[in-house]
Amino acid sequence: MRIATLGLLAALVSASGAAAADLDYGYLRGADDDYAPAPDIDWSGFYVGGHGGYSSSSMSFSSSLGKIYSAYFRNRDIEAEYNVSSFLALPPRRVHGATYGGYAGYNLQFDDVVVGVEADYTYFGKSGESYNAISRIMTTKGNMVETVNLRGFSKTELEDYGTIRGRAGYAFGGFLPFVTAGIAIGRATISDQPGVQNYGYDATAVAAYQADTKAGIPYNHGYTRFDPNNPNLSTPSGFVKIPVKEKSKAMAGVALGAGLEFALTSNIVLRGEYQYILFNDFDGHKVNVNTVRGGAAVKF
Repeated sequence: MRIATLGLLAALVSASGAAAADLDYGYLRGADDDYAPAPDIDWSGFYVGGHGGYSSSSMSFSSSLGKIYSAYFRNRDIEAEYNVSSFLALPPRRVHGATYGGYAGYNLQFDDVVVGVEADYTYFGKSGESYNAISRIMTTKGNMVETVNLRGFSKTELEDYGTIRGRAGYAFGGFLPFVTAGIAIGRATISDQPGVQNYGYDATAVAAYQADTKAGIPYNHGYTRFDPNNPNLSTPSGFVKIPVKEKSKAMAGVALGAGLEFALTSNIVLRGEYQYILFNDFDGHKVNVNTVRGGAAVKF
């Protein structure tokens, strides 16, 4: 009996092993390629996209009126001795707001290093304006007592600008941090309106007249009525506006930036970017622009 029982158990174990060998448990492990790593993004090729963001611009007018006053006072003793054309300085202004535009470029990838060239356009459409006035009284070497009152207004409107920049980045799969540098070209409309009031008298001649009225009326200029007995009670002429036309200017500068791109798919690329632009001085006006923006592009 015991021998028969052991024989039956051995047969059952042998049959169970054979059945287990015939079962396929592959569906529990899943397909082998379910765990394959995602392919790397190829950053090479042309791309075109659009951007939008927020820009802040500092506009300076520190020397916008100086050249105009210098020409007006040319060959005058007060300019030679006191440099009166530099008296009036206009304070800077900061303007800001939303900006938008488009960009296009081409990349080449070498292993994980990506280099390329990109051009962009940005519409700005913001303006800044500044006003100031100053008054000075001085006595020249020739003993002329001169009063100079200056007042002026300047305005800069930055319409739009574009840049052409080189790019360099290092790819981490679908992420591409990058830096850029290049040139910028912009369009601006500037207007300057200087005003000047200048009057004076010969202090030596006034003293002589007051001592002897037969000396004749002392030399004076810039008055509608001059009182040699008390020049301080004289009536000066009003302000003279120096005619200056509004100008449209094209200006050049440098562009620097940095950002991060993310390949949403092999053909759709998103980006975040910071850009700084500094334009050269144009007729005494200076402009720089700081921009934070986002964009999306199609890569071909």
